[in-house]
Amino acid sequence: MPFCVCIEKFIVVRIGVNTRLLLKDRLEGIGYFTFQILKRITTWHKDIEFYFFFDRPYDADFVFSSNVKPIVLPLQSRHPVLWKIYFDFLLPIYCKKYKIDLFFSPENYLPKVDIPTICTVHDLNFMHNDAFIGNAMHQKYYLKYFPKNAIKASSIATVSEYSKQDIIKTLGIEEEKITVVYSAANACFDSCTNVDIQAIKQKYTQGEDYFYFVGAISKRKNLEGIFSAFDIFKQENLNNKTKLVIIGNKKWWKGDIEQAYNIMKHKDEVVFTGRISSEEISKIAQGSIGLVFPSFFEGFGVPIIEAFQNNTAVITSNNTSLIEIASDAALLIDPYNNNAIAKAMTTLYNNPSLRQELIEKGKQRAKFFTWDKTAQRIWSIIEKYKQ
Repeated sequence: MPFCVCIEKFIVVRIGVNTRLLLKDRLEGIGYFTFQILKRITTWHKDIEFYFFFDRPYDADFVFSSNVKPIVLPLQSRHPVLWKIYFDFLLPIYCKKYKIDLFFSPENYLPKVDIPTICTVHDLNFMHNDAFIGNAMHQKYYLKYFPKNAIKASSIATVSEYSKQDIIKTLGIEEEKITVVYSAANACFDSCTNVDIQAIKQKYTQGEDYFYFVGAISKRKNLEGIFSAFDIFKQENLNNKTKLVIIGNKKWWKGDIEQAYNIMKHKDEVVFTGRISSEEISKIAQGSIGLVFPSFFEGFGVPIIEAFQNNTAVITSNNTSLIEIASDAALLIDPYNNNAIAKAMTTLYNNPSLRQELIEKGKQRAKFFTWDKTAQRIWSIIEKYKQ
């Protein structure tokens, strides 16, 4: 019988939280999601004690309120073997020690405990294409334990209606157990002046116009398609000096992505920034022709919302969650068709009025996705168990 049937007498006063991805100056993806959610719910609900379980020394900035109790476990979970020890053996001991009533994980990993558990499934990309995970050992672990965690969770939060339906179809989990909370983007920074835009162009592209991509440099993000499309765009728009700016670490660079770059005719006009601050990304976005984000698979697509917030036109894929998130505020293309990506780039390049129309639609669309709303939706799940 599902645990949730028997929760009427359950009282939540101590919530344990998986905070292993709260890393100082390294908040990315799920880590940033964790930060934004916990910063809100801990300060909104002072009557609850939150026990943050870290796998390494934590930064004081992550102790958001006096009702947060930071606990450091004596094992850093950097490897699948250590993940299993951390979640299956260590965390249950600590949950029992601190008398945790409910456990919330901003990712899919959960401890083996006899209390209500809430996990967050951002997407199931690795179950659809093993090339999307660059590490074979990680892929093997995900395929074995990810479904088990989702099935044993009392409730699941996910970040799009697409991901919800994917979880139902792929894992066979009942719809009632899953809540769409959506995600959001980095804080919107001040609009750049013309002087600011000229300065950012000079810094990265010698003053020339440019498209940009931001995200993990991995197979799933379709960098190969972007490189090919940029070459096609340049060939079809001869003598323009437009550049392509790539923002992100080259974590999965070796192999097909590097090869695709090396065979480019216009690779000298590709600019790699590496990892840069959110403020710098905002400036690059505002100075650009548009974001090129033809990902093969996304559970949400944060760069799209960031572009919308920064008054930037967007080219993105007509697949997975991206149609849902972008709606009619972006040019939607087939990510497997490099000519289609190039055609969309040409359209944005040659049509300032369309670009402005998309910018206006994007600004309105961005208002739908806020961290306050996401945190409120997460809390609504917790309240099912807070009697």
